[in-house]
Amino acid sequence: MDDLNDWPGRELDDEALDVAYNVRRKAGPELFERHMARYLAMSDDAVAGLPGHPGIVYDEASGERLDVWGVRDGEPRPAFVFVHGGYWMALSRRVSSFMARMLDAHGVATVVPDYTLAPEATLEEIVRQVRASVAWVHRHGREHGLDPDRIVVGGSSAGGHLTGMTMVGGWQEPLGLPDDVVKAAMPFSGLFDLRPITRVYVNEYVKLDVPKAAALSPELLPAGRRCPAVVAVAEHDGGGFLEQSRRFARHWGVEPLVVPARDHFDVVLDLADAETAASRALLGLIESVRT
Repeated sequence: MDDLNDWPGRELDDEALDVAYNVRRKAGPELFERHMARYLAMSDDAVAGLPGHPGIVYDEASGERLDVWGVRDGEPRPAFVFVHGGYWMALSRRVSSFMARMLDAHGVATVVPDYTLAPEATLEEIVRQVRASVAWVHRHGREHGLDPDRIVVGGSSAGGHLTGMTMVGGWQEPLGLPDDVVKAAMPFSGLFDLRPITRVYVNEYVKLDVPKAAALSPELLPAGRRCPAVVAVAEHDGGGFLEQSRRFARHWGVEPLVVPARDHFDVVLDLADAETAASRALLGLIESVRT
């Protein structure tokens, strides 16, 4: 882009940007806490008694860990790598495995990595760690019941942004990975152009300027190989997330999946139910990369 400062929404004042991107304020404290309690309860229920390998260190440099759920002896299973949200500064893998039982019933394993939260880690480091988790699945997945040739990445909110950073090109070769290591992707309510974040409250933690934000924006980076993707967003999401998802879907050459009657926080919980539009879309993506 010729002018890094010419970004959609630049003309809005700071209050309007906060309305567009502060989804926690939009939900209100009571609803937000209820959503967070559901994340934990549904994740605990999903993995209770499920075969897996929790707590594996995937990145020696940071010591960060991931959980593998829903693996069986015999044929390695496709791996859905789910990257949690929390504006890069909250949540964890503990509350992010709510889809594991649904996927297990359909022959798919779930991989949920942690990453070091901001401000302890820079956003560049968080991106590196998430890419390292994908590299771990490719290199070591088979010994843990995962098929390294069927990796699908997804994530919600900040995790949607981090999903986007695994979809773009240029990072795979330095890690010794094939260009198509990520066979398909499903970001939910993601951020794909981070320049607006330089003017909202979360920048107190991630400390981006406009050039750094642009360098970490999937919409502005070379796509490389365009993997199949579903770009999902909630009907009642924050305005900034709705617009960014629609724009990134166009950029990627797909139609956005706008999930009715859902908000920023509960849209991804639909992955716990195989009959929802989100789950059908994810299972369809995974089926499309079966070998």
